[in-house]
Amino acid sequence: MMVSGSRNYRRTKLGAALNALSVALLVVGLLAGLATGFVMGGMGGERVVTVERTVTATTVGGEQTPAQLKGKIVIDGSSTVYPLTEAAAEEFMKLHPGVQISVSISGTGGGFKRFVIGETDINDASRPILKSEAETAAKNGIEWIEIPVAIDGITIAVNPSNNWVDCITISELRRIWSPNSTITRWNQIRPDWPDAPIKLYGMGPDSGTFDYFTEHVVGKLKAIRTDYVASADPNVQVAGIEAEKYALGFFGYAYYYAAKDKIKALKVRDDALQNSSCVEPNDQTVSSFVYPLSRPLFIYVNKKAWSEKPELREFVLFYVENGEQIAKKVGYTPMPMDYYRIAAALLRAGMTDGLYGLTRVVLSNAGPH
Repeated sequence: MMVSGSRNYRRTKLGAALNALSVALLVVGLLAGLATGFVMGGMGGERVVTVERTVTATTVGGEQTPAQLKGKIVIDGSSTVYPLTEAAAEEFMKLHPGVQISVSISGTGGGFKRFVIGETDINDASRPILKSEAETAAKNGIEWIEIPVAIDGITIAVNPSNNWVDCITISELRRIWSPNSTITRWNQIRPDWPDAPIKLYGMGPDSGTFDYFTEHVVGKLKAIRTDYVASADPNVQVAGIEAEKYALGFFGYAYYYAAKDKIKALKVRDDALQNSSCVEPNDQTVSSFVYPLSRPLFIYVNKKAWSEKPELREFVLFYVENGEQIAKKVGYTPMPMDYYRIAAALLRAGMTDGLYGLTRVVLSNAGPH
């Protein structure tokens, strides 16, 4: 019931966003006047270089200029989104030393538990907010801004010494991970695979990656076998798979990318689709959603805090305007071309509801850039 309700809730929000087409198209006129924003250094960890427009911006809401910003921003949530937010926070605090940003990891679900009662300013999320979470937020008077910041592909990983499998199907993964699964050995999946025990590693139940995996692979939200090593920290999975010859696990693509010399990513085939093929996770397949386990990553911003805290507004705008460079810096897959520029324009124009849908509308109607 929760899965169905969640999907209906998401369709309602997207429909409302698409109905705002006439408003969103006004933003196209704003784009020509926008500066290009920030330019961030690459993998070498270079300092952010900003254009003059940003540093010397006029007061925000009649309060502080960015150069004078002070205050605290509290962030919690997804371990998958954490590297993105951490990178954005570090660079922002270099420019604004008067702002203190704390970024914690308690998983998407764990973070939403705090966010919906007003304990945090931002929740990092590797899946959309659930209907039940939205209802709790409404009861507590919490409104939010949903902002996609990058794209991730859940990676299915094995030990590098695994030479018997290069591609696995969604139905095989479902058989392995279902709550009633009796599979404990590799040859129970395919007879020509080794007669050896499978050591399973995966994300814990407070993780958005866990939610996405159970809903889209197992077929039911939060339904999974319990005899596996579960952790909210993907580094635990990486270390376990690296050490265990017969291991298999799942976690976000960026954690695989950072450890790709230590573990092996499997190709995935969605065998529910006719003429489907094995697809490896990489920047191209993940960003185009050709990889079967691709999904957007989000930050959720407390709307009241957004309106009352100039340091939070400037940080979120910094995050969005630098989104492509931040994603590449930490080995993530950016959103499609022009998304960040248009999303920032919408935010600056005060269009915070249905941001993703509005951005998609503008992209589809603004023509080439």
